[in-house]
Amino acid sequence: MRISTEIGSIAKYIGEERAIRYVAEAGFDCFDFTMLAMAQYSYATHSYVPNDHPLGSPNYLSYVRHLRQVAEDCGITCNQSHAPFPVFCPEIRDMLKRAIECTAEAGGKICIIHPNNHKTAEENREMFLELLSFAQSYGIKIATENMWNWSPELDHAITAACSHHDDFVSHIDVVAHPSFGACLDIGHAEMKGLGTSAPQMIHALGHRLIALHLHDNDRWHDSHMVPFAGQIDFRAVIEALLDVGYAGDFTLEADKHFSMNKGENPQKLIAEMADSAHRLVALYETVKGEKGIA
Repeated sequence: MRISTEIGSIAKYIGEERAIRYVAEAGFDCFDFTMLAMAQYSYATHSYVPNDHPLGSPNYLSYVRHLRQVAEDCGITCNQSHAPFPVFCPEIRDMLKRAIECTAEAGGKICIIHPNNHKTAEENREMFLELLSFAQSYGIKIATENMWNWSPELDHAITAACSHHDDFVSHIDVVAHPSFGACLDIGHAEMKGLGTSAPQMIHALGHRLIALHLHDNDRWHDSHMVPFAGQIDFRAVIEALLDVGYAGDFTLEADKHFSMNKGENPQKLIAEMADSAHRLVALYETVKGEKGIA
């Protein structure tokens, strides 16, 4: 089982190149090429925010080629990527094909693209089919992710695209494309108010599950802590993954661990993230042995 982590939260403070180097040094096998800096959105002003990040420049491909070379020199690879969001913003929607192109250039195989939170499976279908036609030419699969909205009045998460396991299955099945699958965000699945859980999601998705975002929370908020720092039952998660024969990677999206401790040594923080990922793999192997799975 390979371990991976997103690099976006790290790159905010030390840049993508150093992030890749440190992730490799910490013992990760691969990295999730987080491209949120490619196109940014302000939820405060409800508008697109222009920026000067290299991924948003005309020379984006040369920048990605450089990062791929850095990774190869460090003995690490890109396993998947994360496209910018929210996709209801037209400027960001226009960047999704660029994100797919960058995924291929980085050496990744899967590009995670959020659904539009406020649309049904049928309404999101058109966007994904258009993108899949483009992605196939690059040999890239697209995985969509379970989302959430928040109710200040109720003080918990409420329905969004793919937030319930039945709706997540519908999003995958209505597209019905061999290069389209699910990226299950374990933390999102465990948020209060959504009427599901990570094991329920896993069992419902079955073969549709091709990628993971692993992090922990208090089973209420979207905390994005390292696994085992919160209240999610990761043994139950791993039992479900083994039940459905999940064969993908363990990819952390524990970005709050870095942002909440940004004054600390970045290499120390990344090493702590790697430790939690290795602990997940050890638990996986233990449960696998208990189940008698070869």
